[in-house]
Amino acid sequence: QDTQSRSVDLDHLIALLGDSGSKDLEKEQLKTLKKVVKHFENGFPLKDVAQITEILNLCAEKMHEQEAFTEPLCELIKLFGLPFLKRKSSDEANYSVEVSQSITQLGYLMSVQSSQVRIQICKSVVNFFNMELPGKLLSGYQPTSPNYKIRMAETGGLAEILVLSLTLVENQLTEKLWVLKALQHLSTSGESCEQMVNVQAARRLCLCLNGADPSGQLLFRSSDILWNLLEKASKEAAVNQLRSLECVHALKEAFVELACGFRHCDHQLRNDLLVIATLLSESFAVPMIESGFAKILIVLATCTEVKLPNPLVKGFKLTYSYEDFEMKKLLFNIIGILSKDPSAAQLLSENHVIPALLYYVKQNQRSGFPDWSAAQYEELQLHALAVLASVAPMLVDKYLSCQANTLLLVFLEWCIGQDPFFGRGNSFHGTGGRGTKLAQMRYSLRALRSVVALYDDVVSKNLCDQGAISQLLDILKYAADMSKEKESIALMEIQADVFFILSVLCEDDNDKKELFSCEGIGILISYLKMDPTRLCSGIGHNCLLLSALDCLWSCVIGCCIAEESFIEKQGVFLLLDLLAVKDNNLSNIILGVLVEFSDNPKTVLHMSIWRGKRGQTAANVLVQLWRQEEMDLGVKRDQYGKIVDTKRPLITSFQKQQKVIPVPACCPSFSIMEISESIRAKIYSLFCKLGFENLPGLSAKDVVTLAIIQHYIDFKVGEVWSEISAEIKEEFRPVTSDERVLQLILEVTENTGRMVLGLQTEALGRQHDQEIKEEKKIYKEIQATQIQREMINKSWENFLARTSNYEALKKAKMRQKTLIEASRSKAKLHNGPEHSTDIPKLHTTV
Repeated sequence: QDTQSRSVDLDHLIALLGDSGSKDLEKEQLKTLKKVVKHFENGFPLKDVAQITEILNLCAEKMHEQEAFTEPLCELIKLFGLPFLKRKSSDEANYSVEVSQSITQLGYLMSVQSSQVRIQICKSVVNFFNMELPGKLLSGYQPTSPNYKIRMAETGGLAEILVLSLTLVENQLTEKLWVLKALQHLSTSGESCEQMVNVQAARRLCLCLNGADPSGQLLFRSSDILWNLLEKASKEAAVNQLRSLECVHALKEAFVELACGFRHCDHQLRNDLLVIATLLSESFAVPMIESGFAKILIVLATCTEVKLPNPLVKGFKLTYSYEDFEMKKLLFNIIGILSKDPSAAQLLSENHVIPALLYYVKQNQRSGFPDWSAAQYEELQLHALAVLASVAPMLVDKYLSCQANTLLLVFLEWCIGQDPFFGRGNSFHGTGGRGTKLAQMRYSLRALRSVVALYDDVVSKNLCDQGAISQLLDILKYAADMSKEKESIALMEIQADVFFILSVLCEDDNDKKELFSCEGIGILISYLKMDPTRLCSGIGHNCLLLSALDCLWSCVIGCCIAEESFIEKQGVFLLLDLLAVKDNNLSNIILGVLVEFSDNPKTVLHMSIWRGKRGQTAANVLVQLWRQEEMDLGVKRDQYGKIVDTKRPLITSFQKQQKVIPVPACCPSFSIMEISESIRAKIYSLFCKLGFENLPGLSAKDVVTLAIIQHYIDFKVGEVWSEISAEIKEEFRPVTSDERVLQLILEVTENTGRMVLGLQTEALGRQHDQEIKEEKKIYKEIQATQIQREMINKSWENFLARTSNYEALKKAKMRQKTLIEASRSKAKLHNGPEHSTDIPKLHTTV
């Protein structure tokens, strides 16, 4: 084996190539090179790769003088396309440095002024990815792993070198196409893509998209590499390279040319460029609008729905093929992306985007031929509705002028109607809607929600004038009935969106609240009866309940008729039931609702008589929520819940960490912001309505906490004054009178804290005394029970003695007679009967 592998002396060849001289020497060099090529025709051993690379470099130098060396150089380069050979598995790691340097050097040979050499280098690189094993291997050797060369190419930075070599082949189309083919294969690796981006590959490739090439390979390979760079390398870096006006113009020209093409491959490549344009559109820094590219894309997206002559789409014909269908979806997607850019508003308005999207807000009445098929129409319809939700808020005036609200309400009416319809549910937007109209309903409501969320009075009035409130309640009942059969994320979202829209429409308008209360109160009540265990189901019950509570706040509170109806239907009881669950996400909003309702005397009455599980009262639940909130905020309390810091009894751990920062009078301080973020202020407000005395269901620990709640406002005022004092002393020294006043105010707060601490101690003392009394009472009961047990035992012993000891029986009989005689009256009755106490013929002792 060693003899076979050493039959060619590479060191001798290197020395031979290093010499220069006669014609005979050149012939000897070429002859030896052919011998080496023949010997290694099945691949290079890893241990020889470094020497082979040195031979390649020497041959490249010889080429400048003698073209005869071109052929052997190409043959050696060709062998690089075969798998390397290894003796041991460890050879791959041991020779990794030499191999990566050799592949790097192979890339540097692109600088050789020979088309044949450059093309052969690219072919060998392509063969890295199409590895075919030779028919015969050197004895004792085996090929390296399939991806070994690819890893070494990544390590050696081959992709970077080939990108730089594009400059060398700028005017040679064949060579450029081979370089692009090699880069196309290398771009399947993320590491190679990063290397290519580092040398401005994205910009270089984009600028050569429109080069002269009858075969079309230049555009195809360049766009494919661009896509890989955007997908696998740093997207931000690639987009930054393509953000120049020159690059966007090049991309636009390539797209326009392909858009008017008629071949199948043109349509496919057109869609690939659309994907690249989509990725670029996501960055506002890319001049899509300034270059005119955005306008072309918008016009193409709307030209079939809004049939207006436009020179920009001259020569374009929609064939309704699958590629055209994909193009339509990509164009809709780009419109959705552009809608996030305020500068695109005028462009979207001028090119009739809203009418084009509203074209799909209707049932498909066509058979599907030669237009879109039913499944394709449904997918485009849902996509258009999704994009409408993004575009409509930007173009409200256009939205209203097209009577979009009317179209959406009519479409929603069809969604809950009984007309037969079978939703395909094939697309992303159709998820959860197979066999139903749920997907259409979901995206129609999402579009309505996006416009209503602007809180525009004109939009709200337009909806209400068309009976939207009543229709939305019908949709809510429809969705609720469907949820009873099978719940889904789509149904949860539909119901949440309806609640939001109703909240916005009815807010601050008592007439609308009265209209809502006719049917809406009963529907709201059914949602408040939701089983708390379903809140963690993961399909949106929590969000749905929050939406229902928000609707309750906006559509009921403030309207006397609605409030009375809600309270009469035991709504306050249901709110307290939910509050008793102690869900952090719900507690804050429920407490806010109860505070708003508490102005109604009936609410306070209902809160007073409510009883939860194990006899919980409203006061008990509120106190427990207060304690939990203070624990979460890190407020210091001792083991019994008493005040620890009498100077600042309410301070949280977050407030303690804050330094003194003087703020303007218009800016709220930490103490003030804490009121809005915490639930303690709401709990205090409710207790102000319930009262602080004679509250049922409170333990001594609850009374201790209640003492703090009762003086919450006093402590909070003191906390604010403490902040004011600290801010003043941070910037300057107050005058004596002011300092004395500040000190007195702080002392009042501290005295209040001490007083509350005394009340807490007294309450705990009363509890201790009560516990001792109860303990004594229980002890007496135990003692009486013990005495009774002893008397029973003694009676039993006497009984046994009478039945087993005759003398004891006689004594018992005598004692009985004595007691009988003693019980007789001493006064004798005249002529009265005498009764014997003995039972005649008695033979028992009991």
